[in-house]
Amino acid sequence: MSDVTVQDIFYRFYPRYLEKYTPSTMQSKTATCIMNCKTGAYGVNANVCEDCGCIQVHYNSCRNRCCPMCQALPKEKWMDLRREDVLDAPYFHVVFTVPDELNPLIYSNQKLLYDALYHAASETLDELSMDSKHLGAKIGYICILHTWGSEMNYHPHIHTIVLGGGLDAKNHWKDKGDSFFLPVQVISKKFRGKYMDQLKNLWKNNKLKFHGSSEKYRNNYVFQKLVNSCYAKEWIPHCKKTFNGAQSVIKYLGKYTHRIAISNHRIVSMDENTVTFSVKDYHDEGKWKTLTLPGIEFIRRFLMHVPPKRFVRIRHYGLLSSRNKGKNITLCRNLLGCQKYISVLRDMTGPEMLKYLWKVDVCLCKSCGGHVIPHQRILPMRN
Repeated sequence: MSDVTVQDIFYRFYPRYLEKYTPSTMQSKTATCIMNCKTGAYGVNANVCEDCGCIQVHYNSCRNRCCPMCQALPKEKWMDLRREDVLDAPYFHVVFTVPDELNPLIYSNQKLLYDALYHAASETLDELSMDSKHLGAKIGYICILHTWGSEMNYHPHIHTIVLGGGLDAKNHWKDKGDSFFLPVQVISKKFRGKYMDQLKNLWKNNKLKFHGSSEKYRNNYVFQKLVNSCYAKEWIPHCKKTFNGAQSVIKYLGKYTHRIAISNHRIVSMDENTVTFSVKDYHDEGKWKTLTLPGIEFIRRFLMHVPPKRFVRIRHYGLLSSRNKGKNITLCRNLLGCQKYISVLRDMTGPEMLKYLWKVDVCLCKSCGGHVIPHQRILPMRN
């Protein structure tokens, strides 16, 4: 594992990136957060040992959701709370993707066309699952937007964790065991129709913006050609097999919910001009290989995946929607006769969570083993 981090890469190449590109407000804020994270720019916590007087200093995190140093605890807390929603029932992982031809248009209209992805995926699952030909029941699922491929290329898609059963009109539980209840080809056609309808309506109502390589789609004939080419393609969603038990669902969720474009452990090396990192080659049985990019290009690709301001990436639907989740999950649990998994971290303090999760005791003096008194927060100096 390399000692080079994403923060190191931003230190070296972000000034050069600014000479060539103009980041958005959110991209600029993310870059600043990453470079300042755990440096003292956001204040420090000073802990004092009441036995030997030793002072321990902890630098505050930026808490930006795109920062690779700030995802561990939020991920664990989110996963822990999901324990209370998980049932001992089949679960499936469905991935909804769109043709690459749409990428320039989606990037120019991120909030609108990301939302359209969620709407098309949820409407597809809701309508098909309620159809008696497939299941005839209301299901629950979680949608998570990812916008990157392994090489940090732009590849918007929705990961969906689907409960493989649901409640029928009489509130009886229905499932098909380990067999997924929706045919992939049916999902493909339904999702394609839903997404393209939304795209055409947005274009017709002049709600789309056109920048860079999407500028040509202002023209009606060029846009119609794009629409025709997308309809001509098979939009093949990907469906993985059922999970093995409720606990594996919780662990699996963590792999996708708080993931960012690239994490520090994938960085292999950095020199004066380039960055090398590991990538998964899906054209070669998913083997791990290395890719070297100019540092400026690495920064550009990373910042492409900063979501719009206040954009909600993790969304719950059906039986798992916030409005009805408590009642629905309790009913399903009773019908299935399965146990309730209790949140472990809910009432823990920050230090207690660190000790429970990673065996790190911040209340223990590193010098003498004595007790460290509650920290004092020191804010950064303001100009």
